[in-house]
Formats: sequence, C-alpha cells, structure tokens
Amino acid sequence: MRTPVTIIGAGLGGLTLARVLHVHGIPVTVHEAEPSPTARTQGGLLDIHDYNGQLALEAAGLMEEFHAIVLEGRQATRVLDRDGTVLLDKADDGTGGRPEVQRGELRQILLDSLPAGTVRWGQKVSGARTLGEARHEVTFADGSTVVTGLLVGADGAWSRIRPLLSAATPEYDGTSSFETYLFDADTRHPAAAKAVGGGMLIAHTPGRTIFAHRERGDTLHAYIAVSEPLDWFAGTDFTDAPAAIARIAGEYEGWAPELTALITDGDTPPVLRPYYTLPAGHRWDHVPGVTLLGDAAHLTPPTGEGANLAMLDGAELGKALAAHPDDIEAALTTYEEAMFARSTEAATFEGMDFTELLTGA
Repeated sequence: MRTPVTIIGAGLGGLTLARVLHVHGIPVTVHEAEPSPTARTQGGLLDIHDYNGQLALEAAGLMEEFHAIVLEGRQATRVLDRDGTVLLDKADDGTGGRPEVQRGELRQILLDSLPAGTVRWGQKVSGARTLGEARHEVTFADGSTVVTGLLVGADGAWSRIRPLLSAATPEYDGTSSFETYLFDADTRHPAAAKAVGGGMLIAHTPGRTIFAHRERGDTLHAYIAVSEPLDWFAGTDFTDAPAAIARIAGEYEGWAPELTALITDGDTPPVLRPYYTLPAGHRWDHVPGVTLLGDAAHLTPPTGEGANLAMLDGAELGKALAAHPDDIEAALTTYEEAMFARSTEAATFEGMDFTELLTGA
C-alpha cells in the first residue's frame, strides 16, 4: 500500500500535523502503536503557550475547542522552601499566556477533528527502510507494511524513524521523577491541597524537587524529582509500592509535612519516569522523503516546551507542505531549517535558574 503522507505516532505533534494537512486537503494516515485512544492515561496538565502551542492550534483551526477545555485559575503559581516557607505566591489574574488544559482532552480534540480512519491503531513499527527515489517502507509488528512518498517520525524519544536520518540516541540526563496522584484533595488531603493552591507548586533544593498541579476534579498530580544516576533507582523495587515510597520519602527527610504528603499520601503507586535527552542542537543532513518532529527530533528534559514545540513542528510542517504542493523536498528543507533553529533556542531554557524557568519570576 502506498500513501501520500504517513505519520508515525498519534501524539500531539503528529495529530497537529495530520489536522493541518486535512485542513489543506492533503491525504494523510497516522499509525499509532497503542491499541486505542484510551489505552493509557495521557499525562497531566499542559500549559499551552501563546508563542508556539497556541499558534499551532490556530493553524489547525481549533482555538474555539481549545478555549472550551482551559482550566481557569491554573496559571496560579506557588514556590515554597523545603520548610514550607512561601517564596512566591502568584495569582492567576487571567492575563498569562500559558493557559492549562488536560493533555488527554487536548489530544481528544485533535482526534475528533480528523476524518474517521485517519489514525490506524495497534500499528507498532518494527522497522523502516529507504527504497530510493524519496520513498520509504515501514514494517509493523504484525508483518504489514506501508510504502510512502513522505514519512514523518512523530514517534517520540525512542523513534523507529530517527535512524533513517541520524545516529543520535537519547541519553539519561541525570534526573528521574516519580508521579503520584492525590484524589479528593481538599477533603482527604487538606494540608497538601493548601500548599499546592489553585494552580501549581514548586519546591526545590539542589538535586531534589517537588512539582505539583491541581488538575480537574480536585486531583493533585505530583512529580517528585531526584537527581541521581540510574543505578540509584535500580536498587528500588517499584512493584513494592510501600518500599518505593519509603525510599523516595527518605530523600526528603526534614521537608515540611504538607510537602512530603505529596509523596507519602498518594492514592496511586509511584511511577518512575527517567528523563532522557538528545544532544543539544541535534540536526541532520536532509534526506529526501523523510523527516522528524517533536521528541523524535529534539528530545529535552520536561521544561514545559516539549509538547508545545511538537505541536508547532506539526503545524509548520503542514503549512510548508501546503505551500509547496509540487515540491516536497523544498517544503521539508524550509521546515527543517526553521525547526532546528527554534529547538536550539528552546534548549537554552535548560540553563536558566529553576524557579525562573518554571514561573517566569
């Protein structure tokens, strides 16, 4: 089977590209490894920035739908010292340019905007190869194949498409986080709920960070970050939730109880999330008929930029293809040069002071 545009990965970036191509009448198929749109949770709150993510949604014609899922008040920010001292308490006055939405709800908006059958679920890629004349063949785990005139890898950190363009592989960046959820927080976890406030909480010391969001439905979603080598985490059995929680909490001994409650009082087992990155300024020489977007192209630690950049990548690639309907290679060159520049600029956020990075303070 041959298709005009084949996207691998139905994350926010791949779906934004599919939507912009659909708006411009360009046929597209998205192949996703997950068996269905509800196969797993899609992460927590996501702030959509007015200088990249929102521009992508404008290009996709979905701003009205986006505004309908914005959680008002969630741009409020509190920064606490480890002893609970409030260092910053910034209210959401409605003027910020980073409104918060649930990632899963945003993904559903994009899915609903595409014609039925655009996304092919349960299509896990096992390999991809170049056929020549700007064509590529993708092989799936079930043995099926697709040949495409334009292949786009939107398949994240461990992209199966990236090797067609680059030998770069993700490397551990020295930090991992543990996700916990506290449900019915105002009634069941009042001290933690008060500490988090109406939006997000940051408490940071070198090598140890607690970051939490108030999500929809009175839920607190916390990320407990520990900067240690991977071997440090290998010594913990995460199938034994009480033991894992005790190990994590031990790294926060002496912190205020309303903060450590985000570790010890979670209603779900802690989930380990190691952070990986691609080399800063990752780029490749142009290869006809194939390109990358989002984490497949420029994986960085979670600073709030990744999903926004992926969406903008998708929108800009879609617009470039629409602007060069008879010259795919010109479209890819235009897209890639601009994408390399903006992803390199975004990577400079990593060198900022932690509180400045997350709060704009």
